[in-house]
Amino acid sequence: MTAQQRITVVTDPQYQLHDTGGGDHPEIPERLQLITAGLSSGHLADIVDFISPRPARRSEIMTFHPESWLFRFEEAVLSGRTYIDHPDNQIGYDSYDIATLSAGAGLTAIDCIEKDTGNILFCASRPPGHHAEPTQPYGFCFFNNCVIAARYWQQAHKRQRICVLDFDAHHGNGIQTAFEEDADALYISIHEHPSFSFPGTGWANENGSGPGKGTILNVPLAPGSGDRQILEVIDGPVQFLLTQFVPDALIIAAGFDGHKDDDMSGLNYSTVLYEQLGRRLADWSGYFCDGRLISILEGGYHLPVLAECVEAYLSGLSCTEP
Repeated sequence: MTAQQRITVVTDPQYQLHDTGGGDHPEIPERLQLITAGLSSGHLADIVDFISPRPARRSEIMTFHPESWLFRFEEAVLSGRTYIDHPDNQIGYDSYDIATLSAGAGLTAIDCIEKDTGNILFCASRPPGHHAEPTQPYGFCFFNNCVIAARYWQQAHKRQRICVLDFDAHHGNGIQTAFEEDADALYISIHEHPSFSFPGTGWANENGSGPGKGTILNVPLAPGSGDRQILEVIDGPVQFLLTQFVPDALIIAAGFDGHKDDDMSGLNYSTVLYEQLGRRLADWSGYFCDGRLISILEGGYHLPVLAECVEAYLSGLSCTEP
C-alpha cells in the first residue's frame, strides 16, 4: 500500500431518488450528498475518482432473494405504497430500480478490483442491505448488497473463499442467514449487544451450523464500548480467524453508526477509530488476498460526522495521512 494509491468511489446521483418520506426517517439522500461533497473537497480529493454502477441483473439478485420477493417488492412500488411490512422500510415509485442500482455497486466494484487491485473501491450506495432477508425487507434494507456481491465474486470471478466483515453498529442478520451453513463464506460482525440493539440477533454463540460451523463470528459489545474494545477484538479473535480461513477476497460492510455522536446505537467510537480500522484492513487485504477488498456503505446517520468518518476510513485504507 502506498500514499499514492487511488480511491474509486462507486456512486450515482440516482440514489437520491429512493424516497424515504422525509420527516424523522434517518436513511435520507443527504447522507450520500455529504459523503460525496466531503471526498470531493477534503484532503483525499486529489486521489479520489467517482464512477457510476450498473444495476444488478435479476439473476444476480436471485442468488440470495427468490423471485417471489422481487415480484412483491415491484408490486408494492408500482401500486404506490409508501412502505413494505414496517414503516422503517419506506419506499417511493423509484425504489425498486434504485435498490437494483445499489446492489449493482458492489458488482461494479468487484469488476474494477479484478482489473486493478491497486485501487481502493468504496461503494457509496443506498438503500443499505445487510439486514435484508431473502423474502423480507428489514431495517431500511431491501436487497442484501453484501451477499449479492459475495455470490457474484464466487461465481463470476471464481474467488471461492469470501469474508464479509461488518463493523456496522447493528448485526447483519441477513448476511448471517446467507452464510450460516456455507463453509466457503466467513461472516464476522462486531456490533452492539443484541439485548440493547436492533435487530436482536448476533449473539456470541451463533457461529454457524452444519458445513458452516465456525464460519460465523459474532462479537456483541456492551453499550458504551469504544475504540479500545473494538480494536482488541480486531487485533485478537478477528485476525486469528482470518489467519485460519485465508480468504480469497474481503467485502466490508462499512457502517458508521457506532460513532459516539450517532444516536442509532449506544457505542462510543471516535472518528479516528475508522482510520485505524482502514489501516488494519489494508494490511489484511494485502497479506491474505492480493488487495482484493471492496467496501459497501451500510449505516451512519449523524450527518455532521458521517462524511468525516468515511474520509477517515478511506485515509486508513489508502495509508494517507489526514
